Amino acid sequence: MIEQIETRFNQIIPQADYCTLRYVQERGETVLVRQNILQPVTRAEDAGVMITVLDNGGMGYGATSDLTTAGLQRAAQHALDWARSSAGRTVADFSKAPRTTVQAEYHTPVRKAWQSMSLKEKVDLLRAESERLKIDEQIVDWHAGLVYAEADTLLLTSEGSRLRQRFCYLIPLMGATANKGSDTQARTHGGHAFARQGGLEILDDIGFRDAAPRIASESLELLSAPNCPSGQMDLLAAPDQMILQIHESIGHPLELDRILGDERNYAGTSFVTLDMFGSYRYGSELLNVTFDPSRPEQFASYGFDDEGTPARREYIIKDGILQRPLGGIASQTRTHLPGVANARACAWNRPPIDRMANLNIEPDTATLDEMVTAVERGIYMETNRSWSIDDSRNKFQFGCEWARLIENGRLAGVVKNPNYRGISATFWRNLKRVGNADTVQVMGTPNCGKGEPTQVIGVGHASPACLFADVDVFGGA
Repeated sequence: MIEQIETRFNQIIPQADYCTLRYVQERGETVLVRQNILQPVTRAEDAGVMITVLDNGGMGYGATSDLTTAGLQRAAQHALDWARSSAGRTVADFSKAPRTTVQAEYHTPVRKAWQSMSLKEKVDLLRAESERLKIDEQIVDWHAGLVYAEADTLLLTSEGSRLRQRFCYLIPLMGATANKGSDTQARTHGGHAFARQGGLEILDDIGFRDAAPRIASESLELLSAPNCPSGQMDLLAAPDQMILQIHESIGHPLELDRILGDERNYAGTSFVTLDMFGSYRYGSELLNVTFDPSRPEQFASYGFDDEGTPARREYIIKDGILQRPLGGIASQTRTHLPGVANARACAWNRPPIDRMANLNIEPDTATLDEMVTAVERGIYMETNRSWSIDDSRNKFQFGCEWARLIENGRLAGVVKNPNYRGISATFWRNLKRVGNADTVQVMGTPNCGKGEPTQVIGVGHASPACLFADVDVFGGA
């Protein structure tokens, strides 16, 4: 199909300043065992094309799943009509956006292909892990599952670019829910956030086969644990909580189209303004955040974004100072600010918009023991379970699955229902220790929502454990 699409594109390129074709074919399979019972195995496949036309300063889109020459021709004409209708009415002259001509390929590195294990072997693995979760009658629900997806994309331009990329994704799932009277507590394997690119080798890399006994035991332990205390104290956040903190209070507020107001009808705006870049103190000097689509095992790695911009690692925040926004070529053209290669679309029938990709906190030198020892009174939290953030992505409130108190430099008892809240600038400026490389975990989320019409897309986050001072911590039901 790839070769046929190329031939047909050359036949239907309209008379316009610039035209691109983006072909996407996706396949997926989900295998889930719940309460030791195999759930219906689901498989899905989807394919289609988005054609974008720039002409006389206007821009138009046309999408179709009809991949015949006639189908592509109709989509191209639709895009051309919209480009001509929008000429002179757009927020910027997108024909002036920089373009490069490149021919390249990118492939997810895979050490053990999804297809190397039969469906029966996958079911047997998940059933065995499910059975290991049911260690007590108080465990009332439990599951183990695998979500796999792969995508082939092709980007062609009227100026001769040809970019072919292939991605393989795996999301392992595992969790146990325990109940005693009116109290229900759940523990999961990283909050289902061990979403990575690669193959079945990911299961070994994240300790999937060793996790069930701990998850089950901790869900039971929470039933008898006291409620989280309330007050101002130090917070030591594990990587599987840090990924949500990065996502909501750094990633979304720094998306350039959101800063420009494009998201205000759906998911709000941002407290960040254009004049902050290059000077605003976002956090303490220990805060270093990179946009890095080049890290191959992360969930949102790629060689080029969906507009063909080469992916490069860039500092978004350096030594606590805000450096550049998360904005692709279109937003860069509107603002004249440097951005990143983050124009991404969730499917063939959606246009690329500014999205996070891999947004990571760079490690420092502190060990986990050193961070615990530095705390006189505080709390250690793992695994996000709830989140709330205001329309400007400034004030936030997060809850976690599991926590331990820290007293006089030592980890103490387990507490349940831990929560904390804050304001982004104050919170990040109170970052006082950042863990070393040994504390880093590579994680992500497959369900970041944004845009009208809605686009749900995968995002990667890698983070060390981080220690914050003077955080408002509280318990909850």
